[in-house]
Amino acid sequence: MLTPAGVEGYVSANRDRFLEGYKELVRIPSLSADPARDGELRRAAAMLVEHCKAIGLENVQMLEAGGKPTVYADWLHAPGTPTVLAYAHYDVQPEDPVELWTSPPFEPTERNGRIYARGSSDDKATLWISLCAIEAWLKTEGRLPCNVKVFLEGEEETGSPSLPAILEKHKALLAADFILSADGGMLHDGLPDVMVATRGIAKLEVTLRTAAKDLHSGSFGGAVANPLAVLSRMVATLHDMSGAVAVPNFYDGVQEPTEALKAELAAVPFSEAEFFSAVGARPGAYEQSRSVLERLWLRPTLEVNGMWGGWTGPGNKTVLPSEAHMKITTRLVPGQDPKKVEAAVKAHLQALCPVYATLEFKAMGGGSRAYEVPPQHPALGILDRVLGGVYGMKTIRTRLGGTLPLCALMKDSLGIDTVAMSFSTGDEDYHAPNEFFRIASFDRGLKAWTAIFPEIARTGRDAFAEYRPQVQA
Repeated sequence: MLTPAGVEGYVSANRDRFLEGYKELVRIPSLSADPARDGELRRAAAMLVEHCKAIGLENVQMLEAGGKPTVYADWLHAPGTPTVLAYAHYDVQPEDPVELWTSPPFEPTERNGRIYARGSSDDKATLWISLCAIEAWLKTEGRLPCNVKVFLEGEEETGSPSLPAILEKHKALLAADFILSADGGMLHDGLPDVMVATRGIAKLEVTLRTAAKDLHSGSFGGAVANPLAVLSRMVATLHDMSGAVAVPNFYDGVQEPTEALKAELAAVPFSEAEFFSAVGARPGAYEQSRSVLERLWLRPTLEVNGMWGGWTGPGNKTVLPSEAHMKITTRLVPGQDPKKVEAAVKAHLQALCPVYATLEFKAMGGGSRAYEVPPQHPALGILDRVLGGVYGMKTIRTRLGGTLPLCALMKDSLGIDTVAMSFSTGDEDYHAPNEFFRIASFDRGLKAWTAIFPEIARTGRDAFAEYRPQVQA
């Protein structure tokens, strides 16, 4: 480790204050999906602006392009060293269903070495950790070992709809050698891994109508089609009996994994039995000829995230609904085009729609291609060394079944690659009730983020020459 004793001492002396600052950020219900919470989201952005100024970052500002604000700040006084763009997002998922939370979702509560709250793990923990590490360097050494730009997004949880416009508008401002993301996650607590790929995503909302208005089920049932029944039959055709997606052209561009890649997956410590038992589920639903990790990391999926229509309140209401609705997301792998996948799903459903019904499609936006880090990228070695030092063991390579829209967008817009150093783990219920973050991970994160800046400087800017645009924007 190359971290000076003064920096480590500052982190140790201020650790409790760092933890309280993190809790303060978590208390703000910064939902990007709910327009009614826009004021709270902007309150979180304002808090981060003031904090970036207070810890010594410069050029602090909000970047906007018609959506939620992104907080930007930098420190660029290490000539000749690499420039890293440190990414995180401060928006969070909705807290619903609230009744399933053991403690209030926006009041961080400590239990058994964990902090429970919405956003405690995704992504406010490592976001705050990264800023604490920057503070420790600037307050003790008066400088950072390398050039750092901070980019804190406010709409990642809704698919980053305005991020492309922000990137296009601020290419010169955001130019860097690579992106270090505080978003992502590790597979296991206590076992360091380096994530090398994420799946992409495409989203769709569907409305099926069979009448102009809701009807009496006695007066019209048996004559007018029930849209919930019609839509359910259509949904049943999305997969075959083996669990494979049955939509024509869905798998266009998907490549079979190489034997080397299968061997890499087999080396990852992972228990399929524990994976299912941890969530109260059973195996057998999808592509049983493939391992669970292959299905999670290397295969695309099509999921119905919600279906609704008619009467869902208490008691009975004898209604024949006029509409049925569903939301679909697909997780994509390299070789798939989100727009083509969306078109294939639309075509499949439209072909099945009977003459007595109509379909309407609403694009949800935020589609993103899958992303893979070039296998020889120098940032991977940096993470191996830093995380290996923090955990005292060799890192493993993992992939993310979810999507980090930033990765493909940054590659397309800025021409640079993204690696992740997050300390969230897959069991922390990020998008569910009782989300939590381990306090031990907070401490590991502080150690790693303070150590990575000198390691980036030591690697040198020339190491990144092959992986950045020949002409910077």
